[in-house]
Amino acid sequence: MTHAPRPANKLWEFVAEPLRRANEETRVYLASPAGRGVDGKTVAVLLTAAVALTMQFYLCRIDQARSAAGLLDQIGLAGAADRMRGFFDSLTSDGIDRWTYWALACFLSYTVLPALLIRLVFREPLADYGVKLRGAFADGWVYLVMLAVVGPLVWVASHNAQFQEHYPFYQHPRGAPLWPDFWRWEFVYGLQFVGVEFFFRGFLLHGLRRRCGAYSIVVMTVPYCMIHFGKPLPETLASIVAGLALGFMSLRTRSIVLGVAIHMTVALSMDFASMWQKGWFG
Repeated sequence: MTHAPRPANKLWEFVAEPLRRANEETRVYLASPAGRGVDGKTVAVLLTAAVALTMQFYLCRIDQARSAAGLLDQIGLAGAADRMRGFFDSLTSDGIDRWTYWALACFLSYTVLPALLIRLVFREPLADYGVKLRGAFADGWVYLVMLAVVGPLVWVASHNAQFQEHYPFYQHPRGAPLWPDFWRWEFVYGLQFVGVEFFFRGFLLHGLRRRCGAYSIVVMTVPYCMIHFGKPLPETLASIVAGLALGFMSLRTRSIVLGVAIHMTVALSMDFASMWQKGWFG
């Protein structure tokens, strides 16, 4: 007589199966002639990631970008450096423009170089890096569980003064209509998360999967945690858990779509929870 699998066994298989599959793909690749030499793709992915993250830090943050203009002075482009500094100086006078620039610059730094590498050098479709709907909703219940866990934690964290000081990034004037500036901010803020998910759970994870197998989840989580440095410590620690969980789901479903959706939902919840605690809604 056969017995139905125990829930614990089913859960273990749910977790273990995609990890085994990824590791088996790596073993097959390493045993092939292509896997015995220098892995140019892995090198290209990691170097492109390093350049993209450098751009994200030095060009997206206005204080860093203004100082980076000094590099143009050093190579004889003083006029371009002055125009660059003038542009950034103009942004500091208007909060919404400054944060709009930050969000759009982050989106571009996370997407442009990786996408060009994938399409023009690797000659591969972006769908191989999670940019696809097919399979995205197969395990949708997992993302609902994630929201059920994270939602109450966001509400608890919103009572913290440091949290309220940090969110929303764009401090909308108290009493001013939310349309259009606040919703403009939330739109570009959400777009930035499209870039984040594509870069970490798409480009890095699937770009390294052939060489690293399931360990690509952990490799990707390290820089993902580091981009949270400077935020409240609990959020940075939580980013490690989120990186592992979202990375696993991207490995399992081969899609970043619901990862984008949950990231946007949590971010919007954090902004509104903070505004609620600060008395924004009465």
